[in-house]
Amino acid sequence: MKIVSRNEELLRDALSCIPQPSSRTSLASCNRLIRFEDISAAAFKIQCGVQKTPCMYSRLSKQYGMDIYLKKEFLQYTGSVKERGVLYLLLSLPQEQQRKGVIVASDSNFSMAVAHHASELRVPVFVILCTSTAPARVRMCRDYGAMVISYGTTGKDSQLHARRLAQENGYLYLEEEDSAVYLSGLGTVGLEMYEQVPKLDAVIFPAGGHCGLLAGSAAALKHLNPHISVIGVESESFPVLQQSLKAGHPNDDQACNNHHFYGDVSGVCFGSNSLQLTGKLVDKVVVVREEDILISMLRLLEYERATVDAEGAIGLAALVAGKLPELKGKRVAVVICSGNLELHLLQQCIARALTLDNRVCRFSLVISDCPGDMSKLLEILAREEARVLEIKQERTLVTSELFTVEVICTVETRDKIHTAQLRNAVLERYPTAAWTER
Repeated sequence: MKIVSRNEELLRDALSCIPQPSSRTSLASCNRLIRFEDISAAAFKIQCGVQKTPCMYSRLSKQYGMDIYLKKEFLQYTGSVKERGVLYLLLSLPQEQQRKGVIVASDSNFSMAVAHHASELRVPVFVILCTSTAPARVRMCRDYGAMVISYGTTGKDSQLHARRLAQENGYLYLEEEDSAVYLSGLGTVGLEMYEQVPKLDAVIFPAGGHCGLLAGSAAALKHLNPHISVIGVESESFPVLQQSLKAGHPNDDQACNNHHFYGDVSGVCFGSNSLQLTGKLVDKVVVVREEDILISMLRLLEYERATVDAEGAIGLAALVAGKLPELKGKRVAVVICSGNLELHLLQQCIARALTLDNRVCRFSLVISDCPGDMSKLLEILAREEARVLEIKQERTLVTSELFTVEVICTVETRDKIHTAQLRNAVLERYPTAAWTER
């Protein structure tokens, strides 16, 4: 989109007063104008509490034909950009409320950021988690300094309990919402990138349900340079932001079936402020497949030694998928906003990404169960420089001629071309070999 009027007027139009849903009574959302001065004030106030993360030139640039700079927000203490908004929010609370304490009820990046920064500010902090929460998340919240209470079997149970405790004890119940204070804190990312990378052409952010980072940073970037393209990326499995922009209001009908993988981007659009800012200031919102996100995670691990989750990788996934061809030859910054991937998911994601990237393949064949026949197969694999991951031999259920064995091989190759070369070599020697297509 083109900005043709003064930035302050555009932002004022975007943030007209809209009543908040009655369920969000924990923190009064200030629907006033988010000014550039608010974001600058937030940057000054939180500078001693959060990292000014690097925005570094990436070796992926040559591969995708543009100058790519990665804003590494996963290097924050809790591994998430949410620290910026949380710290500014906590610093903005009245001293009386800081003395009484705050309470949250989720295992999200937001809750971990609250646990850490409230403890650092000596604000009493309580985290209510349902009994099905991963033990690693429970341990992290405790390590950050929060009092963790397990309650209920669902997230809704823990939220109701948290609200009850807040009402009875005077705690402030916090949810991730789009108050002007929280958005201003998140918007400091855009301010830093503008300072770190001169002559930016475009900036790519994760979008999805919680689009506060996208909205707040867009407010900063468009004020500084209206010609910078601001792009949001979400999953095609639940394009809540695109649908909400089309409908003109937050759409909470989209459910995520894989929330443990997608994390915070799988929720619903939580506020009209962020939605209207996005509609006014964001140039484009694109969707990517789960396969693209997995390959993006693999690229970041290999080229940047960065272990990130789906929320952190989804911005780069738009470039991996070729969804932004107009950025070829331009200077592009991508926000890598989160690195809180559970260990059991990390192993699954990398294994699946290698398969999707045509670097792990499997084939089966039947050979004679005689000394030397297996070594001949291994000689072919060694000659083609394929790395053997696993070999299984099946004798009992083989239905072909007697004294034969079915061999199932899983191997790793360099790329798609290497895989094709290996396949041709195996089929030349074993014409009946069957390949498992991904």
